[in-house]
Amino acid sequence: MKPRTQSWTNPRLLPLAVTWPATRALMLWLLSRDDRALLGVGGVGREVHELYARWYGVLVQGTFPSGDRLWQYPPGAGPVLLSPALLPGLTYFQAFVVLTLAADALITLALTRAGTRTGRSLRGAALWTAGLPLLLHIPLARYDVQVTALAVISLLTLSRSTRACGAFAALGALVKVWPALTLIGTPRGRTTRETWTSAAVTAGALLLALAALFRDPFDFLRQQSGRGVQIESLGGTVLSFARHAGWPGRVRYRYGAMEFTGPYVTGIAAVSLALTVAAFGALLLWRLRARRWTPATPYDAALSAVLLFTVTSRVISPQYLVWLLGLAAVCLTSRHTTQRPVAALITAAAAASALAYPVLYADVIACTWTGSLLMLVRNGLLVAAATLSFRRLWTAGLPAAPDLPENSALGRNPHTIPVIFPTRQ
Repeated sequence: MKPRTQSWTNPRLLPLAVTWPATRALMLWLLSRDDRALLGVGGVGREVHELYARWYGVLVQGTFPSGDRLWQYPPGAGPVLLSPALLPGLTYFQAFVVLTLAADALITLALTRAGTRTGRSLRGAALWTAGLPLLLHIPLARYDVQVTALAVISLLTLSRSTRACGAFAALGALVKVWPALTLIGTPRGRTTRETWTSAAVTAGALLLALAALFRDPFDFLRQQSGRGVQIESLGGTVLSFARHAGWPGRVRYRYGAMEFTGPYVTGIAAVSLALTVAAFGALLLWRLRARRWTPATPYDAALSAVLLFTVTSRVISPQYLVWLLGLAAVCLTSRHTTQRPVAALITAAAAASALAYPVLYADVIACTWTGSLLMLVRNGLLVAAATLSFRRLWTAGLPAAPDLPENSALGRNPHTIPVIFPTRQ
């Protein structure tokens, strides 16, 4: 017999029903005044107005933006950027924002439905509802909410359909790679085989379809390899403080982001890549050695993996916090999660990110003490979250100590080593 779920009329849902439209209205208001530089540098919506709209014009002609140094996304991003055509009565910008809000609402509903099940928690829906506005209006002007929706649905469907879980993860990975990491924590055996097989089949089928419909679907690989060290990355924070110590490097706009150029930048980028490889190795080692799986383990592992890859990346854009908030919210739907303090650190990092961009972005670019210290705080929170997340994931996966009889020597005093005497014959 299936456990009964709580009713959607539960009064605990009222705060969510009130908070979501109120906060999203505020985000829309900020976006409507983006061009007035109300907060810092402004221009947050320019990426949709100019860049996404330009790519849309290329994509409708049946080709990916070949040779465009700013096009650094897998081919699955094409359909997402074409999706505003589904709302022909609106401008491209208006349709994009409406669809982003729809994806946001879908995430909220999925988290709420998961949280109302017996033995689950609404903390995840609350975190997403109240945490996303900490990034101000940035989430509405990027397509990271849509990608996060695919990752969230992938994780939440695992307990019901392994094939659906794999398919949604594959769809997300073809849009922005990182959702592939949501499968790192699937339980061993049949669940992993079915989930990963579904992901591979879905990815293969979609890639074939996109290759048949569009020209140059893999040109993004050439552009991605040329990226440097973004000023908001962990390596960028090191170089920002190095400027105060006399380092002669400069900040330049390259590959769609503000990056450092000058001596040692190549070395910093190489270190970041090496740390990413090490993080991947640590995750594989955890998977090989873990012996305990709880209902929350796939959620916790996904969050830990994306955190590790985020902090070791050469680029940590503010919209990356959308991913982390979504995955943290999924973790909090389960009472078995080990990631509650990690979610708190991510929430604090989201607030710091909004200060870094757009509010004080001019200071970050100029590497003033204010900008450098702000990035140190934001990235310090992310490093602390990643370290704590992986440590808790690792510890939770270790086999439990065997139960001991209550009256045994070890049961009475765990610091006492029992003396074993030979038996008489």
